[in-house]
Amino acid sequence: MEVNKQLEKKLNIWASVVSAAVILLVVLMRSVKIDLGLDLGFLPPVHALLNTCTAIALLVSLQGIKSGNVERHRIFNFIALGLSALFLLCYVAYHFTTPETKYGGEGIVKVVYLILLLTHILSAAVIFPFILFTLIRALTNQFDRHKKMARWVYWVWLYVAITGPLCYLMLKPYYH
Repeated sequence: MEVNKQLEKKLNIWASVVSAAVILLVVLMRSVKIDLGLDLGFLPPVHALLNTCTAIALLVSLQGIKSGNVERHRIFNFIALGLSALFLLCYVAYHFTTPETKYGGEGIVKVVYLILLLTHILSAAVIFPFILFTLIRALTNQFDRHKKMARWVYWVWLYVAITGPLCYLMLKPYYH
């Protein structure tokens, strides 16, 4: 298959714009609150479920490519992307409309929570554009470059998908 450089250029611009917009939204949601008259307090367990399903889809995707089943790999990566996109929309909606929940634990448990939360947030922020760029390499038939990126992008994405629900479970007792 031929590499489509023109499509790659357009998709790279799109991925850069989307990544910048997401980072802006995440920064703004901490300081801007919107009253929609809706209680979105039900969303945190949904976030955890979406992240858990993303982790499962990523594991099935890895199993697919390891066994040579490229179609399964492709399908489950698209499922993981869709779940992650849905998570992001719900997460931003929740944080734009709902006051922040503070962790109330103490001692070593609080330290563990804060380490998990910090590494989760930083990893999510860093990996988001690289997930898109890895996808673009596959969509433009640059499978060697796709594979090279996916070897590390995958593990960071999986870490984010696993630590999100862990952070939720640790914070769950403090939700209103």
